[in-house]
Amino acid sequence: TPLSPTMLNRVFSGSMHPLDEKPMFVPERWWPAGGFPLNPTLRESPREFIETGISAIDGLATLVKGQKLPIFSCAGLPSQQMVADILKYARTPQGNFVVIFVALGLTHHEHAFYMRILEELDTHYVAIINLAGDSVLERLLAPRFGLTVAEYFAFQHGMDALAVVTDMTNYCDALREISSAREELPGRRGYPGYMYSDLALLFERAGRIKGRPGSVTMLPVVTMPEDDITHPIPDLTGYITEGQIVLSRELHQQGIYPPVDVLPSLSRLMQHGIGQGLTRKDHRQVANDLYRQYARGSDLRGLAAIVGREGMTGADRRILDFCEAFEKEFVHQQSGRRPILDSLDLGQELLARFGPP
Repeated sequence: TPLSPTMLNRVFSGSMHPLDEKPMFVPERWWPAGGFPLNPTLRESPREFIETGISAIDGLATLVKGQKLPIFSCAGLPSQQMVADILKYARTPQGNFVVIFVALGLTHHEHAFYMRILEELDTHYVAIINLAGDSVLERLLAPRFGLTVAEYFAFQHGMDALAVVTDMTNYCDALREISSAREELPGRRGYPGYMYSDLALLFERAGRIKGRPGSVTMLPVVTMPEDDITHPIPDLTGYITEGQIVLSRELHQQGIYPPVDVLPSLSRLMQHGIGQGLTRKDHRQVANDLYRQYARGSDLRGLAAIVGREGMTGADRRILDFCEAFEKEFVHQQSGRRPILDSLDLGQELLARFGPP
């Protein structure tokens, strides 16, 4: 992989050729696309907060520097717009931040959309774009190139690199296509048996190194075939990563954007990125209270469908009202970036408004 500080704010193909009509940069150094093996004893635990500007993520499934946190979407859901918003709004308090955007198997319409978004970014970025008509082999190489670029800026230049990869389903389909062409024995759903280890080679490149200021954080998007979270791609991804953000078709049909389903969404490293000195001292308490009330309301919705709201107690009706307001005011945010402190203030206001009389 050719590397140089002059790569910033450039767009490349899946074979690392410029796509932005600018000349090729002069490489400062070359690194292997597969990365360098990292001594496990030199790894440092992920910690510190990355703000995405999306309340449902920042408030309830916080992204932490060095984490790998996938977004599980379904066909037809606005994951493309959500990725664009993360590209625009993601930041760290320290400000030494770069986004590595890897797009796999894009249509020409999607390509034009992302190019417009990249032109609007006010943060540093490097984009690697693989179109649907490009080589399948490039589709396998592009995320490796992208992660090598992320490691370069993180560990050579001390930057916090956020690698956003969309769509890992296209990557796995390319892996299956090449495996089939090589006449290898297929595994589940025709995918090669080594798909788990192949995904792990990518996802495990996220992290931090002791004594180095930078970090590599990974946010891959997985479109679940047939909305099936047990499909081999999301299933194996979930084994490797540290949580998941799940998008809901039901919320999308109600006009909620982003349609993040809070209950199955989870960040296993959230406790390392929140609290005093990171977000706010009461962040965990606010998140727990919101989650608890929303979970109770989700259970009560099933009861309300049977007996009706009139047959429920006043306290239960207040919880149902909280659920509706939570989805329409906290999860839904069509207006753009919402800072973490505003998200926590809004959560507290909802709890106070629909709390016990």
